[in-house]
Amino acid sequence: MNDGNILEKQRFPSPNPRIELHIVTYICQGLKIKGLLAEPKGEGKYDGFLYLRGGIKNVGKVRVGRIVQFASQGFVVMAPFYRGNQGGEGNEDFAGEDRYDAICALSILRNHSKVNTDRIHVFGFSRGGVMALFTGILDSDVKSVVCWSGVSDMTLTYFERLDMRRMMKRVIGGTPNKVPDEYRWRTPLYSLEKMKAPVLIIHGKSDTNVDIEHSYRLEKRLKELNHPVESWYFDNFTHYFPPQTNRKVVQDLSQWMQNQ
Repeated sequence: MNDGNILEKQRFPSPNPRIELHIVTYICQGLKIKGLLAEPKGEGKYDGFLYLRGGIKNVGKVRVGRIVQFASQGFVVMAPFYRGNQGGEGNEDFAGEDRYDAICALSILRNHSKVNTDRIHVFGFSRGGVMALFTGILDSDVKSVVCWSGVSDMTLTYFERLDMRRMMKRVIGGTPNKVPDEYRWRTPLYSLEKMKAPVLIIHGKSDTNVDIEHSYRLEKRLKELNHPVESWYFDNFTHYFPPQTNRKVVQDLSQWMQNQ
């Protein structure tokens, strides 16, 4: 089977009567990967939207409400659970080989009958920011990339998140001092010159999960490359925005994507 081929598609209850949901099983590097697919029921063509979640394993799982929220803005949304999660095969390795779970999921959107195949956007939240950037780097046809509270430097994450160090050493193979190449490989800042798509950065300045320094470094590097980048920074917000602001930012970033 080819990467990105859907093996199974199961209906999933949707909280919105205008949005249809399916759990899909697809192939990536010979592994069966699970993900959530959301599509508006209305006729016509829509932009594609690849949603890349944060966290690892059961922390930061794909939330149905969030996916439906973006689908309601006029997108067909595909959200991989990443390898090894929710019945999928393999082991998630924190923006290592599992970055290809995102790349393969692009094929699901490109082969979808309701998707404008030349208008597929990538969105990453938290650890998903790294995934989104690598997707834009590895696939030059992506239309835009959005990083919301996104990680851009894996070494910085190791040093700022004491609570994640044990997991990172186990998954990545050691500390940044012991296996620097593994951390560098997981840091998209070093290969942004391959990115074609414009980038939107969203971050709260009081974020203690992913320090805003990640976004500053990303913005600085993109500007050094004369790459199109826009930044929306919020003075008083943490990793999670208040519901009313959240809804407004979702609308605004969706409009930004559709204008690209």
